[in-house]
Amino acid sequence: MKKLTDSDPETKSPDLVAQNLAQLKALFPELVTEGKDGVAVNVDVLKQLVGDQTVTDAEEKYGLNWHGKRRARQLALTPSTGTLRPCPDDSVDWDTTQNLMIEGDNLEVLKLLQKSYAGKVKLIYIDPPYNTGKDFVYPDNFQDNIKNYLELTGQVEGGKKISSNTEASGRFHTDWLNMMYPRLKLARNLLREDGILAISVDDNEIDRLRAACAEIFGEENFASQICVQSNPRGRQSDTFFATVHEYLLVYARTGESCVIGGATLTDEQKADFSLTDSNGKTYRLLGLRQRGVASLRQDRPDMFFPIFVNPQMLKVSLEPAPGFTEKVLPKKSTGEDGRWMWGKDKCKKDIHLLVPRLIERRSEFDIFVIDHLEKGGEERTRKFKTIWDDKKLNTQNGTQEVKELLGCAAMSFPKPVALLQDIVQLGADNGDLVLDFFAGSGTTGHAVMAQNAADGGNRRYIVVQLPEPLDPENKDQKAAADFCDKLKKPRTIAELTKERLRRAGKKIRKEAPLFAGDLGFRVFKLDSSNIQAWDPNRADLAASLEAHAKNLKVDRTEQDILFELLLKLGLDLTVPMEMKKIKGSAKKSHAVHSIGGGVLLVCLSTSIVREDVEPLAMGMIAWHKEQAPAGESTVVFRDSAFADDVAKTNLAAILHQHGLANVRSL
Repeated sequence: MKKLTDSDPETKSPDLVAQNLAQLKALFPELVTEGKDGVAVNVDVLKQLVGDQTVTDAEEKYGLNWHGKRRARQLALTPSTGTLRPCPDDSVDWDTTQNLMIEGDNLEVLKLLQKSYAGKVKLIYIDPPYNTGKDFVYPDNFQDNIKNYLELTGQVEGGKKISSNTEASGRFHTDWLNMMYPRLKLARNLLREDGILAISVDDNEIDRLRAACAEIFGEENFASQICVQSNPRGRQSDTFFATVHEYLLVYARTGESCVIGGATLTDEQKADFSLTDSNGKTYRLLGLRQRGVASLRQDRPDMFFPIFVNPQMLKVSLEPAPGFTEKVLPKKSTGEDGRWMWGKDKCKKDIHLLVPRLIERRSEFDIFVIDHLEKGGEERTRKFKTIWDDKKLNTQNGTQEVKELLGCAAMSFPKPVALLQDIVQLGADNGDLVLDFFAGSGTTGHAVMAQNAADGGNRRYIVVQLPEPLDPENKDQKAAADFCDKLKKPRTIAELTKERLRRAGKKIRKEAPLFAGDLGFRVFKLDSSNIQAWDPNRADLAASLEAHAKNLKVDRTEQDILFELLLKLGLDLTVPMEMKKIKGSAKKSHAVHSIGGGVLLVCLSTSIVREDVEPLAMGMIAWHKEQAPAGESTVVFRDSAFADDVAKTNLAAILHQHGLANVRSL
């Protein structure tokens, strides 16, 4: 039975450097060699493999560069030793919900999510801090990120002061890029192959953000730079022009696989579908002749051909036939040869959708034009445009929504729910997972629930927010701090996020009583690992050894440990859990947790004597067989529980004999 310690790979987030080296070695074994610090890549061999001219470490090379970029990249590759501790009391519908609200530094949280959620997220939306010289709370200038996080948020002594990122610092763009780059690197790993990333950003950093995303995602995966009119009146305080817009930058994980949804039609657009067929379905007629750009014959010669009409039967044919006496060509009103919207093959395939329409003869032009029938006014969507100017997207609406929900102006200019609902439609279909790791007031979670209620969907969300302290002495934060005091909660932005999600769920339930979907969320908080790190007191090694004999921290619960196992073994944080009491000796029963239908079996009893070994092992084996999980299962025990090595060895041997070979202890 292997004992898991804080140095084992199973107890950390993925080692991305080791994974990259393994992939390189699999492709080019000769590329990997030994360096002064262990395994290394031989750059000379790399040059030979791909040609000297394609590998450069020269100063003059194309791309975005800044001071600290190498370290920012390294931050993304450094494993986390933290964990996420469950908070059922802060949650809504803990036992049934599939949504997550995580309180913590998003860099560490993204690392911790790598095993469980890599390649599973369909849409990532973020609204990161705009680089305007205001408070900047993601410095990442530390060695122990967990320790820094606990200090920054006042959870341990010696709290760090939040600094401002002013232009006078000389590192205005550098600091922002150093904050964003590692997070975007980690976010990309979480996206599905057909997933997309959408980022709200303003003019201060749009150029550098595009350059960074082009490097991380590839230029070929750029989807759009949408201009969003967020302030129709414009900011009159701006230097030259009154700014009315910001941007939504969209990148695909893999362009060939990317799936981008469409916007639902407005009432005005639905009104175009004014015709009804015999089945009660609505449709409209559109002219088959191409209009606008590239509408001439020379643009697509293969789309210029005659369509023949039978005037008595009002039917069409692509070939001359008896009764089909009228020949219709895609002529423009100027007399020029135009072209059809459809090619000949598509016209043959969908000829039942082509409808001739009688018109007045205009000089030498045809007496008929051809329309095509377009069905589906009820379900139909349209492509999103690159300018979003609907008044529902005004940032002022977001402020009002939060004020109505919380009863005070707790947040300044959060994104409106309508904007996020459009983004959800753009990037996430039913059953898809949406992630926002700069959650702010929680608009993304609110929008996912609202959109599910609107279309009967079952999308899930994960939102992450730093418990950034609120200062009641700061006039911009006083209302939010007072609101937290009223709730008797800590003065942090994360508390606003949670309360907004609670109230949003209740509001949606009230407004859509027939909606039976998920309006809850599980809360988790970032903390140091439940596994004790080896940190000896050199002056008293004997006491250090005795304290470390118990590998798990004494102030942690069974639930804390279970969820750390889920993270480190790559299981979803909402996976089903069951608990069963299995009788050991005559004196005692042991609580055994089955996770994911038997994929993981955990017994965290504090004492397992020799007499308990066989009945406990056989009870676990019987339950495992009853659940019959697909694939290999893992069994975990508390290492300090075993009375001696004999009990530990015997239990592992019995489990192994019955097919449970992957047995670990903590």
